[in-house]
Amino acid sequence: MRIIAQCPGCGNISLLPETAADHRMRCEKCHNMFKIPTLDQAPKAVKILKDADSTVYVDSEGNLYG
Repeated sequence: MRIIAQCPGCGNISLLPETAADHRMRCEKCHNMFKIPTLDQAPKAVKILKDADSTVYVDSEGNLYG
């Protein structure tokens, strides 16, 4: 499973392993630090992702894409 994280500072998108959940990361583009939510904070997305066995993007408002 992969997590797509979007930097809230510059909008840069990173594809991360699920082990990145509940950690802070530094944007490769603007070096802004931001937190990756836990998988429990997005249960609907995680269920869809596990069922689909692919990548799902969840924005900061909980909307699902993918």
